[in-house]
Amino acid sequence: MIALFRSINPSTNRGGACMRSRQIIRVAFILTFCLISFSSLGVSGAAADGGEAPPAQQGLDNDSCLACHDVPGLQMELPSGQLLYLTIDSISYITSSHGHEGIACVDCHTGFDGFPHEPISAHSIREFTLDQYTLCSECHQDKYDATLDSVHQKSLAGGNLEAAVCTDCHDPHRTQPPDIPRSRIPQTCERCHSQIYALYKESVHGSALIGEGNPDVPTCTDCHGVHDVEGPTASAFHLFSPQICAECHTDDDLMARYGVSTDVFETYVADFHGTTVILFEETAPDQETNKPVCIDCHGVHNMRKVTDPESQVLKANLLTTCQKCHPDADENFPSSWLSHYQPSRENAPLVFYVNLFYKIFIPGTIGGMLIFVISDGARQVIKKRRGGQDE
Repeated sequence: MIALFRSINPSTNRGGACMRSRQIIRVAFILTFCLISFSSLGVSGAAADGGEAPPAQQGLDNDSCLACHDVPGLQMELPSGQLLYLTIDSISYITSSHGHEGIACVDCHTGFDGFPHEPISAHSIREFTLDQYTLCSECHQDKYDATLDSVHQKSLAGGNLEAAVCTDCHDPHRTQPPDIPRSRIPQTCERCHSQIYALYKESVHGSALIGEGNPDVPTCTDCHGVHDVEGPTASAFHLFSPQICAECHTDDDLMARYGVSTDVFETYVADFHGTTVILFEETAPDQETNKPVCIDCHGVHNMRKVTDPESQVLKANLLTTCQKCHPDADENFPSSWLSHYQPSRENAPLVFYVNLFYKIFIPGTIGGMLIFVISDGARQVIKKRRGGQDE
């Protein structure tokens, strides 16, 4: 190209005007051809690199969806008169679990991969939610299957349209690990169970988690389950609830951090109440029992420290607690209970020495009887042999 320009420079070419004119025309033609060629390549490259192209050929990717749905205030009115908010915070989605996995909008929102979208048939926001949440099973089949026998699904099948479904607990556009932070778990349950949450928040467990950020204490899902939430009024749940408490209260390392005795479960099952409950667990797990379990005495969501004035097992309140099952109990009745302490010389000397006596007396008695039986048998054998020799 430089050579061409030099060929028309008067200092390098002394030819006639006619020759110069022909060369100028030739250069102009070549330049025009090059510009047209580069322009064509540029347009083709833009389309190949994801530039503007008809949706029918390109489909809708997340950027295409967010071009509209990232606009603040986007909404539509449903036949019920409710406003369905359609704005999605793109940053929240990109940083969510789904965003990290590269889940496309149209992977969940099927039927919306063309534009303009087909109108939705839902009459209300709740109806729209119930139409959409089953799509979670496409990726989370095992979790979805676990919900089918849960108290939530049974309630939904019974006509309660407000019963929790997947997207009520897991916001699909902001999905994060549900236990980061751990305090999010009860706060999620609070959306439907606000009164229970208020009790839990003030309990020994809830105040430690929510107030102090202690991750060691149980949350809702530790006791009730996650996707296979069982109804707390079911006889089996009530019967086996001591096993739930035992998961933490028999953990030596965990209890040692807080100075809590791990004897609580052992002393319970050694008591008449616990012995009966364990017997029912092993022989008739579906039968109800009128024997108290941990939550009957300590409370459910309102459990308090044993030194708390509102604790149901504080000595001043214990008579009221016992009278739930023993209405005729008098003021001396609670004193017959040793709590969850092993009897010792310090806290229950009489019981300690009675136990010690029987630990010695019973083996001694049985051992003495065995010695008597064995010695008597030996004497009879010897006597019989001697009698045979005399004959």
